[in-house]
Amino acid sequence: MLNVSRTRLGEVDGTWKVSDPRRYLHPGAVEEICAVKWRRHAEQLLNRAVVSGRTRGFPAMAACIVEVWKGLSGCQRQLLRAGVVSPLAQRILPTRDFAAVKAKKKSTKEEAEKETKKEKRVIDDIDRHKPFGKSAWVPVDDVYVSRFYPRTTHSAADAINLLKTFQGLDFTPLDQPVFIDLKLDMKLEKKKKVDLFVSTVHLPHPFRTEMNKVLVFTEDDHQAKVAQENGAVIVGGVELIQPILDDEISADFYVAVPDIVSKLVPLKNKLRKKFPKSKRQSVSTNIPKMLELFKSGHEYTVEDDCYVRTQIAKLNMSSEQIFDNLQTVLVDVCSHRPAHMGPFIKRAIITSQTSEAIWFQSQDVLPQPTEEAEER
Repeated sequence: MLNVSRTRLGEVDGTWKVSDPRRYLHPGAVEEICAVKWRRHAEQLLNRAVVSGRTRGFPAMAACIVEVWKGLSGCQRQLLRAGVVSPLAQRILPTRDFAAVKAKKKSTKEEAEKETKKEKRVIDDIDRHKPFGKSAWVPVDDVYVSRFYPRTTHSAADAINLLKTFQGLDFTPLDQPVFIDLKLDMKLEKKKKVDLFVSTVHLPHPFRTEMNKVLVFTEDDHQAKVAQENGAVIVGGVELIQPILDDEISADFYVAVPDIVSKLVPLKNKLRKKFPKSKRQSVSTNIPKMLELFKSGHEYTVEDDCYVRTQIAKLNMSSEQIFDNLQTVLVDVCSHRPAHMGPFIKRAIITSQTSEAIWFQSQDVLPQPTEEAEER
């Protein structure tokens, strides 16, 4: 920008000796400035208009300079194209005297609607000649691409026979374990869910040869004697708390009588799921019954919110024995939710250690309710 100092113009008798540049600001002069192609020539014209003119004082000179810059700013595009304006000249922008518009806040209802996921569309394939997105209901040949056909769900007896067939074809060990993988429907009424549970069942055909170690908490001498007679490994009272915390004593299961449970609170963090509870049938006055259950009992738990993965037998057992163990576990699992809520097991898989997973129908294993029970 143009810089005019007092030393450059000089001061005589307290008044400014500055020429009046208005006579150079006629339309022809402004057009001449706008048409100039060189920056130096434009600056020379402006300096000559200010220095060679005469004015009454500094305010008049300032007004003239403002008029000069208004003319130059009006021809900004021409000056920029011709390269006349100095790169140090700042662009005069209008000042904004109004506030910016505030962004409208989204309502909580709109956010909740966006967060809600769209429900999956369920297509009924009952009356269709083939499943939706598949080639046919059943493959014609023995060799086929599995993704083009619906998954085959076998009965429980056929699934067990297939496991034995796979073992003979693969030449795998005969005494390998048999596992089940159940997916449960944990929903209840009014947005409630079934609590995660740990249960112990007495299998009709145990697959383990070793008995479980059971520790009994009691302070009664008569109950302690009964526990030792029925196969308890360790029997004691409060004096066992510190050895258990120090890992000097351990057992597979811990049972107790109701009178001593309140004194075992320091063991809650240590034992966690193994801590004696009435829901797990590990707190009772009937010590022989508890020992009979836990010495040869099989424990399973719900994992990842809705899955039960546990061993039920060995493959070298007969098909009937495997089926009986499977039925016992499934009946115990379904007992943790009311029957009127519908099927508790959404998906059931049985497999061995080396075979592929076989889907089976869990409803065929469960006992069917009688007519009297349905009427009730």
